[in-house]
Amino acid sequence: MPTERPARLAALTLGAVIAARGLVPTPAAEDPVPALLPLRERAALRDRWLAHRLDTLLPALMRREGVDCWVLVAREYNEDPVLATMVPSAWLETARRRTILVFHDRGPEQGVERLAVARYDIGDAIAGSWSPEEQPDQWARLGELLRERDPARLAVNTSSTFALADGLSKSEHDALVDAVGPELAARIVPAERLAVGWLETRTAPELEAYPSLVAVAHGIIAEGLSDAVITPGETTTEDVEWWFREEVAARKLDTWFHPSVSVQRAGGDARDGSFASEDAARPIERGDLVHVDFGIVSLGLHTDTQQHAYVLREGETDAPDGLKRALAVGNRLQDLFLAEFRTGRTGNEILAAALAAARAEDIDATIYTHPLGLHGHAAGPTIGLWDRQDGVPGTGDHPLFPDTCYAIELNAAVHVPEWDETVRIMLEEDAHFDGERVRWLDGRQTALHLVR
Repeated sequence: MPTERPARLAALTLGAVIAARGLVPTPAAEDPVPALLPLRERAALRDRWLAHRLDTLLPALMRREGVDCWVLVAREYNEDPVLATMVPSAWLETARRRTILVFHDRGPEQGVERLAVARYDIGDAIAGSWSPEEQPDQWARLGELLRERDPARLAVNTSSTFALADGLSKSEHDALVDAVGPELAARIVPAERLAVGWLETRTAPELEAYPSLVAVAHGIIAEGLSDAVITPGETTTEDVEWWFREEVAARKLDTWFHPSVSVQRAGGDARDGSFASEDAARPIERGDLVHVDFGIVSLGLHTDTQQHAYVLREGETDAPDGLKRALAVGNRLQDLFLAEFRTGRTGNEILAAALAAARAEDIDATIYTHPLGLHGHAAGPTIGLWDRQDGVPGTGDHPLFPDTCYAIELNAAVHVPEWDETVRIMLEEDAHFDGERVRWLDGRQTALHLVR
C-alpha cells in the first residue's frame, strides 16, 4: 500500500500486534486488512478502557479545570453525548429512562467519588445511589447528595460553542436548578472545557489500538481503489461507494458517514474546490483521478481518510508525472501544516501560520482539519473549514492540548501540465499530537493507488 508508516509498526510481530492492539490473525494470508476481535471481546476491551479513563483521566481533567463536582443528566432517546461515552459498551440505550451521573472530587488522597442517581449501577465503575423505594423522587435524591457534598463549583454540560458539550436539555436544566436549591444553583458553571477535555483526550491504551484501526481503513481503501473492485468503463463511483459500505458491514465494523467517491479527469472536468454538493454517480474511465473519503468506527474510535487513485490508460505503467508531482505538493502542505502544531496554540492560530507557510512556497492551499476520536467530527480545536479560511470563531479559538488526535484534512490546487489544468489533491490522514510533535497513526499516502 502506498503509504509512509512508522518504522516501529513494521518491527512488531503478529503476536505482539494481537496482544497490544486487539487483533486476531487474518484467515486468508492474501487479505490486506487486519481482522478485529470478535464483538464480545471488543466490548470487554472498551470497558477496560473506560475504567482506565475514569480512574486516571477524569481526576486530572477536573483538577485542571478547577471543577470539584460534575453532574451529567440525560434521558433515554435524548442522550448527552458525553454521558454516552461513560456507560458500558453493551448499553446501547445509554440513558435508560433518566440517568444522572455525579463526579465529586474529594482531593488527590481520596480521589473522585462516582455516583449514579439511577435505578442501576453503571457497570462496575459507577455505583447506583438512588433507591426509588426509599426516595421516590429522583431529583430530590440528587439534591440530597449534592447538599451533603457542598461543592464550590457545580459543572453541567451547557455550551454555546461545542454541541458535544451542550448535552443538558432545557427541561432537565430547570429541574436540576429546582432540585439543588438557590444556594447551590448559584454555583452552577458550564462544564465546556471539562467535557471537551474528556472527549478529545486519548489515553495510552486507546493510542496503542488506534494505529491498527487506521490500518484497517487503509487496507479497505487499498482494495476498493484497485482493479479488484474497479473495471474502467463499467464501474461507477456509486458502485464503489456501496462496495465500501458492504465491506464495512462484512467485517463487523461501522461507518459514521456514507463513503464519497468522485473523479477528476482531463478536459475541463477537474474539481472546482466546492464541497457544497457531491458528484452524481458516473462511470470511472481510464485516465481518471479517483478520490475517496472513507471512515470506519470500531472500539468506540473513528477514522477519517481521503486518498487518490489513478486509472491507467492502455499502455501506461504509471500515473503522469504531473499527477505524481501534485500529490507531492499535497504531502509538502501536510508537512508545513503539522510543523505549526504547538501546545496552547488555538486552531485559528495554527491555521493562519500554516496558510502563511504555504503561501511562502506558492502552494494554493485550503485547510479544514478537525479533531478525531470518540466522534468523527469530534470535540476540540477546529483548524479551518473549507469555506472559512480566515478562521472559525468559537471552536477555532480552543487551544491545542497534548494526547489529542486529528483528521489532517486539506487540499492543494496544482496545475498538471499533461492535462493543462488544475486538479485538487484532497488528502486526509489520521494523526496523534503528543504535546511536542504530530505522528501519523498509520502513515500517509505518498504514491497514487493504481488501477491497472
